[in-house]
Amino acid sequence: MTIILDQLRRRRGRALALAAGILVAATSFTLLTATVSTSRATTVGTVRKNARSAYDVLVRPPQAQTDVERRSGMVVPNFLSGTFGGITMAEYRRIRTMAGVDVAAPVANIGYLMVASTVTVDVSRFLDSRASRQILRISPTLTAGLGSYRTSDQYVYLTRSPLASGSSSDDLFESDTLEAGAVDKRTRRYRLDGKYDVCFYFNDDKSEQTEFNLELPMKPNIIAEDRRDKSPFDPTLNSLMNCQSGRDKATVDVPVAYPVLLSAVDPAAEDRLVGLGRTVTSGRMLTERDKPWTLSSAKSVHGRHDTYIPAMLSSKPLTSGRLSATVERLDVGDPAALPSELGNPKAGDFVRALHGTRVGRIGVDLDRGYRKALDEDSFDTDAYWTVGPVTYRRTADGDLTVEPRRPQKPGLWVTEADRQPFPFVPEENQGRQYRKVTAHSSTNCVGLGNCDGVDSGRLPNPFVHLVGRYDTGRLPGFSPLSDVPLETYQAPQVTGADQATREALHGRPLRPDRNLGGYVSQPPTMLTTMKSVTALTGSRRTPSLQDKAPVSAIRIRVAGVTGVDTASRARVNAVAGAIRTAYPRLQVDVTVGSSPAPQTVVLDASARVTERWVAKGVALRVLRAVDAKSAVLFVLVLVVCALFLGQAALASVRARRTEIGTLRCLGWSGGEVLRLVLGELLVIGLAAGSVGAVLAYVLGRTLGQPDAGGKSLLVLPVALLLATAAGLIPAWLATRLGPMEAVRPPVKAVRGARPVRSVAGLAVLNLLRIPGRTLLGAAGLALGVAAFTVLLALTLAFRGEVAGSLLGSAVVAQAREADYLSVALSLLLGAAGAIDVLVLSQRERAADLAVLRATGWTRRELALLTLWEGIGLALLGGLSGAGFGLVTVVALGQGVLHGHLLAVAGAALLATLAATALVCAALTVPIRGLARIAPARLLAAD
Repeated sequence: MTIILDQLRRRRGRALALAAGILVAATSFTLLTATVSTSRATTVGTVRKNARSAYDVLVRPPQAQTDVERRSGMVVPNFLSGTFGGITMAEYRRIRTMAGVDVAAPVANIGYLMVASTVTVDVSRFLDSRASRQILRISPTLTAGLGSYRTSDQYVYLTRSPLASGSSSDDLFESDTLEAGAVDKRTRRYRLDGKYDVCFYFNDDKSEQTEFNLELPMKPNIIAEDRRDKSPFDPTLNSLMNCQSGRDKATVDVPVAYPVLLSAVDPAAEDRLVGLGRTVTSGRMLTERDKPWTLSSAKSVHGRHDTYIPAMLSSKPLTSGRLSATVERLDVGDPAALPSELGNPKAGDFVRALHGTRVGRIGVDLDRGYRKALDEDSFDTDAYWTVGPVTYRRTADGDLTVEPRRPQKPGLWVTEADRQPFPFVPEENQGRQYRKVTAHSSTNCVGLGNCDGVDSGRLPNPFVHLVGRYDTGRLPGFSPLSDVPLETYQAPQVTGADQATREALHGRPLRPDRNLGGYVSQPPTMLTTMKSVTALTGSRRTPSLQDKAPVSAIRIRVAGVTGVDTASRARVNAVAGAIRTAYPRLQVDVTVGSSPAPQTVVLDASARVTERWVAKGVALRVLRAVDAKSAVLFVLVLVVCALFLGQAALASVRARRTEIGTLRCLGWSGGEVLRLVLGELLVIGLAAGSVGAVLAYVLGRTLGQPDAGGKSLLVLPVALLLATAAGLIPAWLATRLGPMEAVRPPVKAVRGARPVRSVAGLAVLNLLRIPGRTLLGAAGLALGVAAFTVLLALTLAFRGEVAGSLLGSAVVAQAREADYLSVALSLLLGAAGAIDVLVLSQRERAADLAVLRATGWTRRELALLTLWEGIGLALLGGLSGAGFGLVTVVALGQGVLHGHLLAVAGAALLATLAATALVCAALTVPIRGLARIAPARLLAAD
């Protein structure tokens, strides 16, 4: 021990350098491995916390999965909106009773009902306060999503004369808009009770026909106007006049219709799955006891029997749209003549031909009309419509594009019985189409109790009776990192993907509109019970798939699942496997551990949107990737630190060749030399480890690592272990040196002279003259660059494996610190090893440098010689390390370099240049040492 301490005192510089290396390596290894472990623990905790979503397994009908879904392993966010039937009730009942199924919640999409309402707009400020009678024209434009649509003009007629009620002599017609006015010979025959009906002809009879095709005046009657020649999108069809009596106060009721998707659910299962019972805002929740019922003939208002089904209606509209309108005050001429002009079949032509003066603008959201519909307690089901799925394909750049469909045919909005157009068809249906829309007309036996004739064997169409209202905003939240489609209650999140689309959307998301063939469909807005399905599907005139297989999807929560641990995965896979075995044709998706994955979707040449698809199995891939990356980081950091110390220890032994040879000449045995070298390293390791423990504690607390005190205590044993492991080979090599070999300079014998004509050439020759020393310096740097290359490839592969989803992106953000610290350490230690070898080389060649100095070489030339040697050594180590790293990555396989080959190769070359720059920068210390060369003293000593 005395000899060891004496040696350390005499070679303080070398001992301190080696201690610094052990200190840096041990501290860095402890902190980095702790950082890696902490990063892994944080990642695993994030995954486990967010792995559980609303349901674990999604069962869909055959052929429900698109080719894009199948190839990408994802589920489209609007999977439910285009599916109307495909799973039978028998299949659902069996799945519900399978072992391991905790909740099986079915959804049976029935169709879109049209709910008529009006949006009331106050236009009082645009009135002429002096006029006794006046007409305002409102010309609205509807903005919804990415489109704008011109809608039907609306009118308001305001008179100061009172509007009276009256009826025809046969009691077949009643009106509340009768007004006395100046009698016109042309229109006298249209008077009713001596007054004109100022609203009927404009609103209900635009045909200008005569009665029974005779030259008799057409008077108001309850027989509807024959509009078979009218298109459902004819602007005059939905143009109405609001007739009001008063002074300086007028409103316009703009007619609107809202498509409401009616779907059937199991109330108890929905409540257990998502907490539907907590969303009720008025009335009551649906129950399992709710089913269709029939009123007796005494209570029926439509016929002998009325059938009703129970339902809940969403209290908030799930479609968007805004009306912006210009308001014109029309030049009506003689106000006294207005009752006569409005009270005859020519009223429509008269009003539309009037010139107007623009007096202002108004704007109103469409959801106002939906709120009015909430006051209704029943709706008819004369017709409903179903839509198909969206068709996607991948573009060459990896984006998704939607295949458009042909425009809707007008016959889609015509009643099957009398071929009359449906009123107030939403204008958006004239827009771009992405889905096939199908109409389902009801039987013509409402209120009869049974059907015969052409509808024989079918059921009379029921009425919907509302038992309550619900607000989906009250649903309990699920983690956004593991969100799965909840299309039963929420529309998909779609936003603009480029600046042009965001501007077209006015910075708002793309929400569903009233276009049934549009890209984003609204989720169900009206819910009924599974027991009511047959009453609806069986009442259609033409049978469809919904008769035999009405269920559109089944969402399953598996019992005993807590996350993505092994036991939970086994339970989920067992349930999914049982369903696939029982029903091979059904599409079964395991959604536990899924995460939203934003996708860019091209709607058309001018519209690109971002949509949150759901990537399956993200949590499991994250856990596998983080385990592999953590293990590789741990091993690489350990190897880099150990080899750096081994290189430093070997350089230390080489610097003491003469001393070791002298000891061997004095009779020291190989074992004594071994103990001497290892003893010195252990003492240095003990001192460095003690200082490193304190440093690790301070750094750990600064970096916010948990249990920094416990982890800092690991630095001491790690330092001793690294010092021992690093010194074994150098110490063993020291014992192999013979006495004469040890004192001989470590230079190969000269075999032949070759001329050297430049400083760079002499540097290359010096590197080649001592290959062992050159390879030693290059090896450490090569290892650093190789480690950097491998770490970068693994990091990119890790991010490529788990990124692209919200959960994966969150994990990637947490995994960066350990990656960057590991990369920096590998490069710094490699460069430090190369510098150590170059410094040792300079000391061994002090006499050679003194000769060059004595023969006239300047300090600048000696500095250039050292610099060129450093550059050569750095390039040799860096390029070989880059090549070795790329070969290692390729050997790892499994697509690690997929899509990243150029990036990794370029980064490896940059790492080589960075290492060369580090070496050159660090060479300033030995270059300054050249100034201390005293040729006379060194040559005399030699």
